[in-house]
Amino acid sequence: MENSRLDAIQQYERARKAGLKYYQDAVNRGVYPYPPALDDLIPSELMNRQQELGVVEIPVDLVVGTRSDGRVASLAGNYMPLLPAESEFAAKWVSLCMSHLEEGIRDPIRCYEYMGRFYVQEGHKRLSVLKSFENPAVRASVVRIVPPWSEEHDVQVYYEFMAFYQLSKIYAVEIRWKKGYAQLQALLGFSEDHVWSEEERRSFVRGFSQFRAIYEKMNTEKLPLTAGEALVEWLKVFPFSDTKNTVAELKKSISSLWTDFRAQAGNTPIDISTQPEADEKTIVSRILNIGRSKSVRAAFLYAYPPSVSQWTMAHDLGRQHIENRLSDRVETAVYQAEDRDYFAAAEQAAADGADMIFATTPPMMDACRRTAALHPEIKILNCSLSQPYTGVRTYYPRTYESKFLTGVIAGAMAGESPIGYIANYPIAGVSADINAFALGARLTNPRSRIKLAWSCVEGDAIEALLSQGVQVISNRDAAAPGHAHLALEWGTYMIDGGTMLPLALPCWKWGEFYEQILCQLLDGVWSKAPDDRAVNYWWGLQSGVLDVIPGKTLPEGIRTLISLLRKNIVDGILDPFCRVIIDQNGIVRSDGSHLFSPEERMSMDWLSDTVDGRIPEFDELLPKAKELTRVLGLYRDKLPPRAKGAVE
Repeated sequence: MENSRLDAIQQYERARKAGLKYYQDAVNRGVYPYPPALDDLIPSELMNRQQELGVVEIPVDLVVGTRSDGRVASLAGNYMPLLPAESEFAAKWVSLCMSHLEEGIRDPIRCYEYMGRFYVQEGHKRLSVLKSFENPAVRASVVRIVPPWSEEHDVQVYYEFMAFYQLSKIYAVEIRWKKGYAQLQALLGFSEDHVWSEEERRSFVRGFSQFRAIYEKMNTEKLPLTAGEALVEWLKVFPFSDTKNTVAELKKSISSLWTDFRAQAGNTPIDISTQPEADEKTIVSRILNIGRSKSVRAAFLYAYPPSVSQWTMAHDLGRQHIENRLSDRVETAVYQAEDRDYFAAAEQAAADGADMIFATTPPMMDACRRTAALHPEIKILNCSLSQPYTGVRTYYPRTYESKFLTGVIAGAMAGESPIGYIANYPIAGVSADINAFALGARLTNPRSRIKLAWSCVEGDAIEALLSQGVQVISNRDAAAPGHAHLALEWGTYMIDGGTMLPLALPCWKWGEFYEQILCQLLDGVWSKAPDDRAVNYWWGLQSGVLDVIPGKTLPEGIRTLISLLRKNIVDGILDPFCRVIIDQNGIVRSDGSHLFSPEERMSMDWLSDTVDGRIPEFDELLPKAKELTRVLGLYRDKLPPRAKGAVE
């Protein structure tokens, strides 16, 4: 008994020392030094909006204040005591501390919760004792104060948290972005309405506690990313079961994603490469054969065989281009994902000694990120656009340039008829394609209107356009030059008396891209992005990875015009978007002098006022379109997440 009393007295002195330091630091900074009172923070009428939660376990670090200011002079803002050891307050504190040392504090405190923070009504000294011992949680009888719904970001996120709490009864996870709690629910392998069992709750708390302790210890640069937010990013790459790994293993996996955490926190923007660099070092190294590696192994990950997929065929033609051009220095290998297990395919490529992996579809991104984390020595690229991940570079052609040119052709050929445009998916870059096409059409036909249809929704897009009097239609781009006929399904064409006349075909030359990227690696000049930024390759006509093939029946004058406009785009003289642009809502998007940044072009979610049609909602999409839209969709941050993984 005497020993516990001495220990309790010493604990009080340590706690008081911490309290006095907090108090003095706060005063020096001009900050309120006591725990804030809830009564002073919210209007009195809000106290009528109460929910009884009963006795629950709450994180100690979320207890930030008191219900009223009646006892604040006894405690500093960190809930450590301020009064001298001979005070009555100190005697009661020491007595409670002795109880905690001998048998533990069992009686719950009473508090109010508002917007995820707790304010003590009864049990201030109990909480102070527990905080002094750095106890992570405390049992509390909680009354929630519910704020009225509003359009404020914090209120909307809080309502999402309340829905999550109804399912999980978990307070420990703080996520401050919209859909974050729903993402967490899905990443843990639960359906959106799954109610957690007691075992699932305990398993999560155990795993998250270890994850949080390691993350917070590693966060020496003070990233403004909570442990809960970091967990969501980590779960996109690693399964929750990995939280059971050793501290060293878990620390390694967290460390492998640190640059992604930094990017998510907003500290490092995406580095967008809009054209290949004319690097003097590259030229010299090729002449002198300096830094050239003997050979590299390039792995290509396919979702479907080339024989059944035009998309895969295009990339495989690019791979064959590499074999023809760099056969003495590059060995290629194909990995077909079985049952869409992209991670297994990527891991097999890594096991086979791949130096570079090209993952040819956007849904492979999660598998790419995990492989990159496990094998940082491998260069991994994913064929997608506008992705913020530092461990995986992305690549995609700047297709709005070719769409602008085909729009010029369509406008010249359509006469008084409206022009049809069939878009594929509502993903990053597609709105820029539509708008560029519309601007091109207006260049040669000032009164032209674009009738927009989508191939990713129910119905026949072509029939829908023909019923509106359309004679010229822009459809899909070609997989690769020479491997798609200039006919109904490909390019821009005109229907004249039942005859289909090919006008122009935008095509992608993946082989050109793969050759230039592999040469960087071969020549020893693979560049590291500044500040470990995410890198997106977004190359256009100038790079040779994109082109427009004119139809044989196209009038010579239009051919000459397209050749001139193409050269001006390549030379940087012509920007398709440097025009007066008004959107469908009458908002002036450009006064004719505004230069849209690459980020603005990628993320366009509006359409020109010369376009008749709209961007479809997620629920309107066909099932096959939803997977891609989840990864690259214009509104991907607003989508309900899909369940993945499992809490074990």
